[in-house]
Amino acid sequence: MSLVLEPGTRLVVATHNPGKARELAEILEGRFTLVAAGELGLPEPEETEATFVGNAMLKARAAADASGLIALADDSGLSVTALGGAPSVYSARWAGPGKDFGVAMEKVRARLEETGATDMSAWFTSALAVAWPEGPAVVVEGRVDGTLTFPPRGDLGFGYDPIFIPEGHDLTFGEMAPRTKDGMSHRARAFVKLKAALL
Repeated sequence: MSLVLEPGTRLVVATHNPGKARELAEILEGRFTLVAAGELGLPEPEETEATFVGNAMLKARAAADASGLIALADDSGLSVTALGGAPSVYSARWAGPGKDFGVAMEKVRARLEETGATDMSAWFTSALAVAWPEGPAVVVEGRVDGTLTFPPRGDLGFGYDPIFIPEGHDLTFGEMAPRTKDGMSHRARAFVKLKAALL
């Protein structure tokens, strides 16, 4: 089996998050025909792994085997130095069942206040996995470092974007035009590696 993704291939994007689906579509630059797992009514697998790489592989494998299509999955999250790397793989869970990232960002702020931390450094990690139905899989990881700011700023992006300022910039990801963010994000960096491996 050739581990090459031909342009125009139909891929299932293993996410039920519209923001993440849009961002992956932007990063893939229209090379592929994408359908989201949510649109196909695929169940969301339980994310039981302790790493982004493990969860990305689990999601890609579940979507590929359930749909019969090659699947692309992203597992990503925010890690805060002063919180020992939390929330990390629990980033989405900190937003609660309603996926309210306003709640999650407030939790980060409150935890930092409780610890009396002055170190505001943080990083985003993205693991991207591609899995073939009942076949092989490839996974890569990208990271972008930055600092946290409160209160949140900007309503572009999604998730923790409004509190994260990437290194070398003054705007949060929540204030940046999507094209600007997509050029430097953790997902974009992971995709560069994926392109090198598969395209």
